[in-house]
Amino acid sequence: MKLFILIALLLILLSVIGLLIRIILGPSTPDRLVALDAISVVIISSSALMSMLFQTRFLIEIILLLAIMSFIGTVAFSKFIEKGRIIDRDHNS
Repeated sequence: MKLFILIALLLILLSVIGLLIRIILGPSTPDRLVALDAISVVIISSSALMSMLFQTRFLIEIILLLAIMSFIGTVAFSKFIEKGRIIDRDHNS
């Protein structure tokens, strides 16, 4: 079982190379955003595999925190790309 987890960790971490290339050479900003979001998924999945490898539940809280932060960051970047600002303030009221 440990060998399977180590191989999965290696393959997941090798995918970061392709994602970093997409971030650097991406033809558009949304492509870079998707690659950045995929890197956060890679970090979350590798943390889950590390938790299984070390047989601990300590990393579960970290996984949940990373997932929430990744979601908030993706939404903020998407809104910034779409509107040019993250927080809309209505100055008329």
